[in-house]
Amino acid sequence: MFGIKKLDIFILKNFLLIFVGAFFICLFVFMMQFTWRYVDELIGKGLSLEILVQFFWYMGITLVPTSLPLAVLLASLIAFGNMGERLELLAMKAAGVPLVRIMQPILCVVVLLTAVSFVFQNTASPKAQKSLRTLLISMKQTSPAVEIPEGVFYGGVPNVNLFVERKNAETGMLYQLIIYKTDQGFDRAQIVLADSGRMEVTADKLHLKLDLWNGEQFENLQSQGFSGLSGTSVPYDRETFGYKQLLIDFDSNFNMMDEDMLRNLATAKNMQEIEHDVDSMEQRLDSVGQGYYAEARRTVYRMPPLAKADSAKMLAAVARPALSFDSLTAALSPDRRLSALQMAAAGARSMRSELEWKGLVMRDGDNTIRRHEVEWHQKITLSLSCLFFFFVGAPLGAIIRKGGLGMPTVISVLIFIFYYIINTSGMKMARDGSWEMWYGMWISSFVLVPFGVFLTYKSNKDSVVFNIEAYTLVVRRFLGLRSRRHITRKDVIIDDPDYDRVATELTNLRNDCETYNAKTRLRLAPGYFRLFFRYAPDHDIEELNERLEALVEELSNSRNLRVLQELNNLPVIYVHAHTTPLPGRRLNMAAGIVFPLGLLLWFRIWRFRLRLYGDLRQIVKSCDALLTFIQPLQNKNQA
Repeated sequence: MFGIKKLDIFILKNFLLIFVGAFFICLFVFMMQFTWRYVDELIGKGLSLEILVQFFWYMGITLVPTSLPLAVLLASLIAFGNMGERLELLAMKAAGVPLVRIMQPILCVVVLLTAVSFVFQNTASPKAQKSLRTLLISMKQTSPAVEIPEGVFYGGVPNVNLFVERKNAETGMLYQLIIYKTDQGFDRAQIVLADSGRMEVTADKLHLKLDLWNGEQFENLQSQGFSGLSGTSVPYDRETFGYKQLLIDFDSNFNMMDEDMLRNLATAKNMQEIEHDVDSMEQRLDSVGQGYYAEARRTVYRMPPLAKADSAKMLAAVARPALSFDSLTAALSPDRRLSALQMAAAGARSMRSELEWKGLVMRDGDNTIRRHEVEWHQKITLSLSCLFFFFVGAPLGAIIRKGGLGMPTVISVLIFIFYYIINTSGMKMARDGSWEMWYGMWISSFVLVPFGVFLTYKSNKDSVVFNIEAYTLVVRRFLGLRSRRHITRKDVIIDDPDYDRVATELTNLRNDCETYNAKTRLRLAPGYFRLFFRYAPDHDIEELNERLEALVEELSNSRNLRVLQELNNLPVIYVHAHTTPLPGRRLNMAAGIVFPLGLLLWFRIWRFRLRLYGDLRQIVKSCDALLTFIQPLQNKNQA
């Protein structure tokens, strides 16, 4: 019988509280990024608080589907990291609860969030997208507030360029003005010079009122059709004034455009509307293409469908000796030949222009269809990414066992950036037609799913996937870095070493090391072909290493400090590094064939051979010293 247990409630509390905070944090970050993108449309427009509230409200609604996957990833990573850091996961596993069972209550919530995200994208998000795009276009069309700079020409007012040498911010006065007006057309341009002036917006916000003092106005009187001779002066009108008022058209009100103008926007449609519109556009595009094809056959190729008999006659005609084009054109007069070439070139240019225009029409229609298909797929992939990110974040948090907002946040952002790059690249390739639509839109999911399955499997098996020490050990072994022995005197010793037997084994080990060095000639470079293609394991060094470690284990029970110190001088031997770069005969042969890689591995093996030669000499030296140290201990035992 299914029921919610106390363990499920405990896990859900840990997750839901973090998820709510993570969601609003992610939503805030995405909103700030979106606001920064359109900051030029907001600043200096004199927008009311109501318009700004609508902008941020619609923006937040459209960014909810994008914030949910990152919030699920961050919350699951932090929640399981906290439980792992507080050893709660360890306690649950010790009680026989597997990780998959621990993830089960949160998985139910994430599945519900996935469904909510899909429904939200299919219902509320399209309406919000339409309203947001309407607001953005309306804000772009809104005239900016007049902020006249000093010392440069300001073109923020339509059909007017204004220069102010100096202005007083407290009184609003402008000094040394130059105004160039083209509101009546360039043939009736006006230039106004004034010592001072003041500008203000009328109460209806439809005009700018400019009061000017002590200046002159010049107006061009040239008519539209006037064309004077070179050097002829153009008539103009000059006016000197003590005070003059100019009224300039400047609509600074916010005018909302009609939302129906954006009804064809792909992001403003649900899946049913997208499917219906794509089907209609494909039928319309096919009919246009068939019309273009029929017109091309009728006007360009002028070749109606042929019967079998006509086709046979044409083949027979082709088989005849072809006429020479040069001989035909040589019979024409130079004027007729030039005229024919010009007519042919003009016809080719006209045909090319027509085909380019028709190709542009077809490409635009195809691009519109692909944009709609991108939105259709994205509603599904963006919803499923919540589920996929959970199977990445939960096992990853259980593996790293770090909670808080430090490392989990960094890891979440890196994973999301990696996903975002793949998803955006695939979407652009699919939208441009370079990739198949299903491949471009689902490639991010194809990458994310195996990664989540791998992490869930490794975490359920308590694997050390992100254990830094394990990777450090592999790197140290590859580079040949090794640690020294650290043998100290034991506080409690049950059995003392058998020094008589140890002395015999030390002598044998010493002699065998000298024999091995003399036989193998480790200082010489190894043969390349024999190393990679005729690999044979070195059982002698394996046996010597086993005997060495057995002696170290037994002599570590000694009470003599000099013996223990000499044991620390014995090296740790890598028994395979001097013979083979890789495990397995086929891998060795493959490494030998790849010449640059094989050459690097050959130098590495030679380096290990030289080090092994020095290690064996150190073993001989240490064996002599140990025999000297344990001789008094032998005599003491005999006495």
